Amino acid sequence: IAVAVDIWAQGPSALPPPRQPRTPVLPVEGERNVLITSALPYVNNVPHLGNIIGCVLSADTFARYCRLRNWNTLFVCGTDEYGTATETRALQEGLSPQELCDRYHALHADIYTWFRISFDHFGRTTTPQQTRIAQDIFQRLLARGFLLQDTLEQLRCESCGRYLADRFVEGTCPFCGYGEARGDQCDKCGKLINAVELKNPQCKLCRGVPVVTPTQHLFLDLPKLEGQLEAWLEHTWATGDWTANARHITRTWLRDGLKPRCITRDLTWGTPVPLDGFRDKVFYVWFDAPIGYLSITANYTDQWERWWKNPQQ
Repeated sequence: IAVAVDIWAQGPSALPPPRQPRTPVLPVEGERNVLITSALPYVNNVPHLGNIIGCVLSADTFARYCRLRNWNTLFVCGTDEYGTATETRALQEGLSPQELCDRYHALHADIYTWFRISFDHFGRTTTPQQTRIAQDIFQRLLARGFLLQDTLEQLRCESCGRYLADRFVEGTCPFCGYGEARGDQCDKCGKLINAVELKNPQCKLCRGVPVVTPTQHLFLDLPKLEGQLEAWLEHTWATGDWTANARHITRTWLRDGLKPRCITRDLTWGTPVPLDGFRDKVFYVWFDAPIGYLSITANYTDQWERWWKNPQQ
């Protein structure tokens, strides 16, 4: 407190000169380098105050604080554009998924500019860099034996000639009997649903009756990583600043044992899977979207790895 009072008494003249912004912002040897991301907003809606307060504004406030401290700061964000929700909204609006993303990306960018959110770069996930980096990470997982194949039972609409993602099927909830439950969740009782569990399922596109069909998918073999993850967690819990809530949730996942997690979907809108036998599929958006932070930085600078693969700085 005494130091703060002393600095305050000296006035602005005692402060170091403000950092002159460089383009692009890159890590600097010997300086404090700070990379800030805020959660990628999904592209199929108009942002509202809750969205901005929930993640964008807090990150912007911290970015401004870091710059005032003269820390070398990069703040990136962008729209999350792949997934079933985009396809669903595009059908509702009579647009292609790409046209829908183009429209809402521009809308998001304009709104954040109006609010003067101080992004150094506001990008998107539908870019060649996203495809290249996501496929590269996939190939590395494949080469190291962290992927496996298994069969899933999915609903397929023969009239539309397509497998139905969760949001493209409706039916009766098997738990409470609600007649308009979605293939992922019942809005009445709130329970999560596997689409094949629905009673009297219907295709949302043509109202035809889908049939249960087996299909091959790729899974991330999380049990194979469980030992390494536990060792890493014990180290970071001892040396880091994890909240009690974060520790509890993570311990619960490990206590129940990690399970293989599917990373592919029978869709056309998404990052293509670069493997024979799966080239008609795309990556499940939960696998693909987090890579957007890397690809958005890569669209900002071709030296993006200096931010994402540079633990010394």
